[in-house]
Amino acid sequence: MISRAHRNVGSQLTTAEVDVIVVGAGFAGLYALYEVRNLGYSITVLEQADNVGGTWYWNSYPGARCDVESMDYSYSFSPELEQEWQWTERYPAQPEVLHYLNHVADRFDLRRDIRFKRRVIGARYDEDSERWIVRTDKGEQYVARYLIAATGCLSSRLKPHFNGLETFRGRWYHTAAWPRAGVDFAGMSVGIVGTGSTAIQAIPQVARQADHIYVFQRTPNFSVPARNVPLTDDMQRNMKERYPAHREAARRSAFGVPVVPNEQSALEVAPEQVKAELDARWQHGGGASILRAFADVLQDERANTIVADYVREKIRRTVRDQRTAEMLCPYDHPIGTKRICVDISYYETYNRENVTLVDIRNNPIEAVTSDGVRLENGEAFALDAIIFAIGFDAMTGALFDMNLCGRDGVRLADKWAEGPKTYLGLMTTSFPNLFLITGPGSPSVLSNMVVSIEQHVDWISHLLEHMRGQGVTVVEPTHAAEKGWAEHCAEVASGTLYPRARSWYTGHNVPGKPSVFMPYVGGVGNYRDTCEQVAQTGYAGLLFDQNEGSRVPSPGVVP
Repeated sequence: MISRAHRNVGSQLTTAEVDVIVVGAGFAGLYALYEVRNLGYSITVLEQADNVGGTWYWNSYPGARCDVESMDYSYSFSPELEQEWQWTERYPAQPEVLHYLNHVADRFDLRRDIRFKRRVIGARYDEDSERWIVRTDKGEQYVARYLIAATGCLSSRLKPHFNGLETFRGRWYHTAAWPRAGVDFAGMSVGIVGTGSTAIQAIPQVARQADHIYVFQRTPNFSVPARNVPLTDDMQRNMKERYPAHREAARRSAFGVPVVPNEQSALEVAPEQVKAELDARWQHGGGASILRAFADVLQDERANTIVADYVREKIRRTVRDQRTAEMLCPYDHPIGTKRICVDISYYETYNRENVTLVDIRNNPIEAVTSDGVRLENGEAFALDAIIFAIGFDAMTGALFDMNLCGRDGVRLADKWAEGPKTYLGLMTTSFPNLFLITGPGSPSVLSNMVVSIEQHVDWISHLLEHMRGQGVTVVEPTHAAEKGWAEHCAEVASGTLYPRARSWYTGHNVPGKPSVFMPYVGGVGNYRDTCEQVAQTGYAGLLFDQNEGSRVPSPGVVP
């Protein structure tokens, strides 16, 4: 185990050298710290915020809430933690998730190895020393043999680029950088730009405060009711009694949540049976439930249209003004091919007199003015505040922000210029000893993130133990394995409707980003099976460097 301070690397002075550096202290970073430290490795976590939480630290906007049920969206590594923690709601709000993560950090004494207020601005692999050299915005350097990126899939926020924004005399906010003290919109005229999952959560809350809100919508999204309820003691007791079986079912499920799928095709049952199935799942609530209403919802356009039409009819029946209702009905993508939203009274909010929906697809925002927003046709809206709910550079943005450089100085941003290339979403060639938690090419954002995070950290930990046992110090994927995995991911995606949507899954929300479907859509359980197969075959597809420098490929390539 290495743990040294003030070690010279080249001509610069290093703050510390450890075995492992983890970037990020959200769900992924905290579990990586817990697991790797328990294996006896020295470890440092670098976190740009002043506390733990990751996305749940930054996204504290009004209405911020998880779209996975609380008793699923929690760690499974500690039975004691599972039993002792008490959730209050079916779908936890941001303060409760953040409270949970702070509890985890304290309960397992994790803070002592976390360096807060450290933003990574550069990380390069030094081939001579077989070390990652990591620089922070504090002018520090950290050195480690292994680097784990626990940076999150939705953490590199998009900045608003609107002409004239600097002239706006009111206040503007980004939902992913919300003021810690909150914002009081009472008596204000507020504009909200965006109608993705964040805005769908925020709009009902802001509407209750503001004098009037204008929702600027470019693309409507499908949303289903959460059916959120307080969790009674009996509800929690029942789940805790069956946690072991429930967790295992989640690990082997399609989305990391053990929703019971209907194995029938939507095209093979009578219309009244279709309606009954959809009614039951609509009443139950939750996005994963309605997408599993029939076996072919995400594979067959005809089956998908049946479910999409059902949701569109629900929107029309909920929103009284039919012009507004039609504006809220998505037609540009199959349901579920963009991350389906889960809401509390979203569509009902448009029945309030102080809420106006503005179409900016056909009449875009031309400029932000000193007192509001002006559209291309000259229509103007006087605003006291603007909220930008415009999303993230998903899955790759946070990795690029670290300015990662691998062998021969190759930049990750250059290697992935035409789209991300990984092996299992866990590693990428030319970047030895770099591990990605829920990276591109893994289920990641198509999963209950905590389930996938734990699986990735466990896999990485087992690989590190394998290497230690074999006297191996360096690992990276072979080019053949990486190429084979990319082809497999593309083939699986092509058998679904997912690539039909222009979404952040494909990078379409970021100007200039290559259009590549990034997550693995073969299912959380199938993916886990593949990862287990890789490990059981001596880590097929990986290339090991031994201490003396010889390169040893593992047998075979998966898939």
